[in-house]
Amino acid sequence: MNKEKDTYLTIDKPSPEILYKDRKSKFFGYVFPITTEDDVKPIIEKLKKQHHTANHVCYAWQLGTDTIRYRANDDGEPNNSAGLPIYGQIQAYDLTNVLVAVARIFGGTKLGVGGLISAYKTAAQIALDEAEIKKKIITKLYTLTFDYKDMNSVMRVIKQKKLDIVSQKLEANCTYVISVRKTKANEIFTIFNTMQYIKIKD
Repeated sequence: MNKEKDTYLTIDKPSPEILYKDRKSKFFGYVFPITTEDDVKPIIEKLKKQHHTANHVCYAWQLGTDTIRYRANDDGEPNNSAGLPIYGQIQAYDLTNVLVAVARIFGGTKLGVGGLISAYKTAAQIALDEAEIKKKIITKLYTLTFDYKDMNSVMRVIKQKKLDIVSQKLEANCTYVISVRKTKANEIFTIFNTMQYIKIKD
């Protein structure tokens, strides 16, 4: 049965630095939570300063739940030998809204493309093993507008359906922003939409 998914896996805080060694090359691995593509550049620049002797800081990221966006960057390593193996681990752990970066300090022995793929994949995997992965619920926000006299009716539905009130504004009339699980969104919209005098919009 194809049930619509309304949860996703991500992290809330950066993982601890890990170190993986392969033939004297050092691979430092990291996982960071991100919310937009703009978060990526400052993190990578900081890692390049932190590891100023690193020859490459390769990375991959993924964002979104419905529409997925991602990028893999080899940072001068042979094509697809670093960024994609890192991205493959993000997919293997089924994560989103994350950036995984691996800084490599060359140890004098060339690893070859196969060796690089294996090393970047392993460093990313170890870093992800150290990350604290959380399951989060995909929600949709609705805005309800109604008169004070209808507040009891609105609150009854909110309590029955265990909905979260994100914000409320009580002026000439009442405006509530409510958070609804994605899989319940249509049902909740229909309930409020059929209630007289209550306006609902997303």
